[in-house]
Amino acid sequence: MDKRKVLLALGIISIIYFAGFFISLDSINLHGIPEKEKSFYMMDDEGIPYMYELDSYYHYRLTKNFLEHGYLGDTIINGIEWDSYSYYPPGVPLDYPPLLIYLSAFLYKLINLFATVPLLVVGFWLPAFFGPLAGVITYLFVRRFSDDVSGIVAGLLVVLSPFYLQSTVRGWFDTDMFNIFFPVLVVWTFLEALRAENLKMKIIYSLISAFSLFLFSLAWNGWQYSFYLILFFTSIFIIWGYIKGKKIKNCLITLTIFSGCSLILILIFSGYINFLKPFYGLLEIFNLMGNPWSPWPNLYLGISELKKPSIMEIVTSLGFILLSLGILGFLLIFRILKNNKIKIKYMNKISWFLFLFLILWTIVGFLSLSMGVRFIILIIPPLSISAGIGIGILIKYLKNFNLNKRFINFSIIFLLIILILPQFLTAHGSINVLKPAANDDLWEAAEWIKINTPKETVIISDWSYGHFLTGIAERPVLWDGRSAYIETLPVRHLYGDNLTFDGKIPNTSREYWISKAYSTSNESLSLGIFTMLANSGDYAYLTINEYTNNTTESVIILNDILGLEKSLASEILSKKYNFDENQVSTVLKYSHPSNSVPFVILTYDRMMISTSKFNIAGRNFCEEVNGNYTYSIGDFEKKGSIINSSNNVTINYEKNHFEWNNKKPFCFISVEGSEIKKEYINPNSNFCIILQFDSEKSIVIDKRFENSLFTKLIIEKKDTKNFESIYKNKKVVVWKVTSC
Repeated sequence: MDKRKVLLALGIISIIYFAGFFISLDSINLHGIPEKEKSFYMMDDEGIPYMYELDSYYHYRLTKNFLEHGYLGDTIINGIEWDSYSYYPPGVPLDYPPLLIYLSAFLYKLINLFATVPLLVVGFWLPAFFGPLAGVITYLFVRRFSDDVSGIVAGLLVVLSPFYLQSTVRGWFDTDMFNIFFPVLVVWTFLEALRAENLKMKIIYSLISAFSLFLFSLAWNGWQYSFYLILFFTSIFIIWGYIKGKKIKNCLITLTIFSGCSLILILIFSGYINFLKPFYGLLEIFNLMGNPWSPWPNLYLGISELKKPSIMEIVTSLGFILLSLGILGFLLIFRILKNNKIKIKYMNKISWFLFLFLILWTIVGFLSLSMGVRFIILIIPPLSISAGIGIGILIKYLKNFNLNKRFINFSIIFLLIILILPQFLTAHGSINVLKPAANDDLWEAAEWIKINTPKETVIISDWSYGHFLTGIAERPVLWDGRSAYIETLPVRHLYGDNLTFDGKIPNTSREYWISKAYSTSNESLSLGIFTMLANSGDYAYLTINEYTNNTTESVIILNDILGLEKSLASEILSKKYNFDENQVSTVLKYSHPSNSVPFVILTYDRMMISTSKFNIAGRNFCEEVNGNYTYSIGDFEKKGSIINSSNNVTINYEKNHFEWNNKKPFCFISVEGSEIKKEYINPNSNFCIILQFDSEKSIVIDKRFENSLFTKLIIEKKDTKNFESIYKNKKVVVWKVTSC
């Protein structure tokens, strides 16, 4: 390659990289938040927003662990890294992909050789620097099979795809930044191995592809989809070639080296669990589609990124330009491949193998959307590659016209601008709606817990805030975002450090018990559930289930005894359920611990938005269906004596008129600061209306939950018989137990 071509390539790489980098910088301005509220979402000490995604604080904690003692977990038990802060007790084995942590720790050490930069700031900036590399590697891939113009289009479409840009802006400290870079690198080097005529180069490229897949396995738990794609498609191609009498030796050599070396590297350096993922990975896919925790509630239904996207969500996440150009590219490539003369003229390096592989890659990406919106990222690479090649074909066709060269060059530049500009505007608009997941109130509450509670204090809160609380408050939580994705957890006996990997905990049972604690108006039962979970986790249920072999009966038994004194619970177990003395003693050791660990409950205004707690608490385990209770939340606006809300609540104080969907409520509750007013209106109605003036929310709730712990702690924010607030700011309250 001559000097001019090198400079051109470097110039294009710079354009792609900085297009992605600079557009992501605008996220720091928080355009979607009113000016007067922006400081609420900014870290005062660092002058940057809080992280946009709460999983970022998990990666922050693991990186901090690695820097402090050389491994990701907070302790090692029997030679196994253990994270006792997550899903406490007993914690979970630390089998998380470590590449992000290794990279963050390396950069932190490197940067701090020259300046003092906090780890959180390094994590905040890392995605913006690494994310655009996906566009660069896509450009290098496409230019090898087409030309520079095709490459720059493909690269820009990657970095300007709204979904990918949102997932790699500053402050999105997560593994998404790897999920285009490595798949494209793996596929590109594998194709280079297939093309190589020299055996030495074929082996080198195959090894590079295998090593790239190994790095991908250290970056993301879903790495095996790239392995499946290459293995399945190449195997079919080999079989088809054998049937047609074509030479298949090159494909066999490449596939054998790639698959064998990648799996060996993963086994040696990643461990046998990661090594086995390609062999049981398909089972995980089917589990995602069903309920892996049956008969317990399906936790995936409450995770937004695992919900199926609508057609409009797909279009807006990809960008209309990327989607339409990707499809157009497939049509153009197919048309040209069918005519060998045109193929030689316009795209001599494109083969049926590459085309069909891109088709399969795209189809797999679209099929994966049945498992959730987060998998949109899998569609971006093949569509961008197809779009780039397609535009390259059109431009080569344009050059065939007998027109002025300057005019043709101007036309090409104009065409690229009108194609890329809408994608740029769509991408820019997508980051303008981003809002940090944390804020001053959450941060200050976590700092307060860190300073004012013993190290062994357990935090009970919603799972979505778990990573933030373990990272900033440095206290264990009952569960967090990681345990939400773990179908079963290895059992570690609480009264020793022995790990028993035969036993399994259905971790979604905690969703039921926490929901039950919030939904009941029996505070003794709520306190009993929280005490049980904080001290023994799932062991009371697991122990009872060993005796009954019936989930429904086990749940009924625990609901019967958790709200009772230990002596009365013992009597119920022995007389009502016919447990023997040893069984009673074992159950009570877990359900009614003699000496409870300290725990606090953290509630946050956003917990009002959750509509699933009551339905999960009312689950019918026999039929495996949740309850179906009235719950609606909206924003309201008050004009004089009239209130209207986004969830169809209408109130006229002058006329003493209260309605929801043209129906009168059983009761009306007004909450403003510490002042709570309640009046009963229609005894025949089945719902209550609650106005939370501090958060400007209108809530419609089934009347049976009028006095639930959820209503008292989260909506009314008032002290109760068993729970007293020990810290409070505008949106967050921390509670302690007042009686045992």
